[in-house]
Amino acid sequence: MQTKVLITGSNGLLGQSLIELLLKDKENYKVFGFSKGENRSGRTDFEYLNIDIANKDVLFDEILKIQPEFIIHTAAMTNVDACENDKKGCYDLNVNAVQHLSVICLQIKAHLIHISTDFIFDGKKGDYSETDAPNPLSYYGKTKLLSEKILEKTSINFTILRTILVYGLVKKMRRSNIVLWVKESLEKNKEITIVDDQFRAPTYVEDLAMACKIAIDKKATGIFNVSSNQLLSIFEIALEIAAAFELNTSLIRPISTATLNQVAERPKTTGFDLTKTNQVLGFYPKTFKEDLQRFKLKLK
Repeated sequence: MQTKVLITGSNGLLGQSLIELLLKDKENYKVFGFSKGENRSGRTDFEYLNIDIANKDVLFDEILKIQPEFIIHTAAMTNVDACENDKKGCYDLNVNAVQHLSVICLQIKAHLIHISTDFIFDGKKGDYSETDAPNPLSYYGKTKLLSEKILEKTSINFTILRTILVYGLVKKMRRSNIVLWVKESLEKNKEITIVDDQFRAPTYVEDLAMACKIAIDKKATGIFNVSSNQLLSIFEIALEIAAAFELNTSLIRPISTATLNQVAERPKTTGFDLTKTNQVLGFYPKTFKEDLQRFKLKLK
């Protein structure tokens, strides 16, 4: 019997990656996608709905019709500076939508898989475990922490997957990501400046999609970290990208965060302790270097 899985933000990087992954096993999964505008995935073998998930009434009506067993909530406002400038829009999508989903999940007894972020932390410690105390620096981080707290107060089955700097490639992308931006800039022989005093463990989107699928298959509940297993400065990340695609590393110049004058404050050092993910989900992420080789093969 097929498990009904609803994906919010199905046009996005993770949303499309999930569609590709779950539709490899149509015997076991029936997939539904909610997103704004036309279906950008290029696939017609799942049910797609053009919907504003911030509209509570429409959201409830459509979910009640589908009665999914799992909802994977990938839709969010993730541009950190834009969140600082549009706090209402950010709150509507990152907090209110999660509140609405938690209410409807309680009503239909659905399991909610929610994507969160390393930006709930202040970056003073690094190598964060699931139980470390959050202290977000940006409005984006604050809204994502609020969304986690909503789920922790409900009685629904939920999974929170915290992740870092997600990259990959799908069809008709609205936003680029660190790997594509560095690769495309260097291919055009453009000099780029990259901060060398912020540290991250980037996440290949196919790993994040697989973690979502494992959470469904194992009915895993609680909070889990999902990222690559090695902490690098963003400058080092750019150098790894250049090396993987055999591009000119001399075009990459290091700069400090202070020179950027970004609207929102970023945590200095994040990265995750993946012990719980290894032990409970049986999922063992690799280094960024190894993931880049997988991504490179996909681009051929």
